[in-house]
Amino acid sequence: MLFLNLDRGSLLRGLALLSGALALALYCWGLLHVFGAVLEAEDGGADSAPVRPCRTTPAKGVEAVDYTIGYVPLRFVCETRGGGSYVSDRVPGYVNPGALGFALAGVALAVGAGYEAESTARRAAATPPDEAPRITG
Repeated sequence: MLFLNLDRGSLLRGLALLSGALALALYCWGLLHVFGAVLEAEDGGADSAPVRPCRTTPAKGVEAVDYTIGYVPLRFVCETRGGGSYVSDRVPGYVNPGALGFALAGVALAVGAGYEAESTARRAAATPPDEAPRITG
């Protein structure tokens, strides 16, 4: 097992990198859902009104006329005639909390790796190096 041979700082850096990559992958997965909804909303034709991703309305009689997208948090927002809006369910519910959790974990692990590197450097500076034995002849 590779991770058993790593020192603590290298392990923390690797886990921080993995956590950051997972956060990025999860956010990109959500972006794919949002852009798919945008493509569906922009598709014209006889079946284009109301906007297709907004057809599941939160209340009766509410008709979506336009949409906007939000990037942080990731969402597809349907705008109604009266100036109101509601969030469509196109982005899976686990995307935003999961990406935030992995991002925060990655930052915490990176800070821990930096602390570990600093404490290792301080220990190395405080410990005098072993003197080589003198050869007298």
